[in-house]
Amino acid sequence: MNAQLFFAFIVVAAALACTPGVDWAYSITAGLRQRSFVPAVAGLCGGYVLHTILMVAGLAALLSGMPGVLAWITVAGAGYLLWLGISTLRSWRGASFGAADAVGLPTANQLRTFLQGMGTSGINPKGLLFYVALVPQFVSPEASLPVPVQSGLLGLTFVVLAGIVYTCVALLARKLLQSRPGAARKVTLASGVIMVALGVVLLSEQLVPLFIS
Repeated sequence: MNAQLFFAFIVVAAALACTPGVDWAYSITAGLRQRSFVPAVAGLCGGYVLHTILMVAGLAALLSGMPGVLAWITVAGAGYLLWLGISTLRSWRGASFGAADAVGLPTANQLRTFLQGMGTSGINPKGLLFYVALVPQFVSPEASLPVPVQSGLLGLTFVVLAGIVYTCVALLARKLLQSRPGAARKVTLASGVIMVALGVVLLSEQLVPLFIS
């Protein structure tokens, strides 16, 4: 691969991963009530692995060129974020983060946490468009590796960066909120509001044009 393009991609991808959003909100919220935040972070990364697979297979570009299909994906993603945000808002008053409050989860609940994280990043059409619009700019046709391999490596590089950032976010939240139950409740409330707000924005992007036309 072109070393300069790869380094530039790392800088851009790291900056995007460090931008607070629904992924951050989910990482923090999951960490507030569980002993291990690994299933949540792994799920978020799993969603981006799915986007990488779609990109390498060429499906991402195909879907982005089909406004009707992308619109339905957007509506589904918005509905999911609204559900997740409302669920978070309903539990914010009981949020805490003391050592005695963080409990281990049965395997079934860990799987559910993983799948919820995967849905959070995987259904988000913004992630799909990120891979379609950004990654191709850092692929070099003159490089020795085939274009699909370069695309896959770039996609997985973002997955690794995102995993590192989300882990740091969860660890920092745990450190700061360990003895501050009031702050834990406020962060949980803010996380729920962020999820609901993003869900509303995604939904309005699809519904407002219908009423205007």
